[in-house]
Amino acid sequence: MKRMLVLVLVLALAACTSVTIRTDSAGKTKVPPDFQQTYVYWWWGLKGEHSVNVREVCQGRAVEQMQSVSTLSNLFFTIITFGIREERSARVWCKGAKNE
Repeated sequence: MKRMLVLVLVLALAACTSVTIRTDSAGKTKVPPDFQQTYVYWWWGLKGEHSVNVREVCQGRAVEQMQSVSTLSNLFFTIITFGIREERSARVWCKGAKNE
């Protein structure tokens, strides 16, 4: 019973993690991102290297915000596979409209 309680507590504390980088001092952007892609990593993230070319994503526009996200479902599957497979999402927001 104690182990189950510890597991639930760990999942609750680590449910969702995100790292956000902005090019200005404003708060997090709430609109949907211009780019979102999920990437797979192996062995607790030690194997697997992915990159996002923000110049291609924003097509000449300036980058407003970048974010790396791991959700509760990502954490659940990482635990189920004993860390063999881990997923994280990359998100990018660009300044201005796409048509400009």
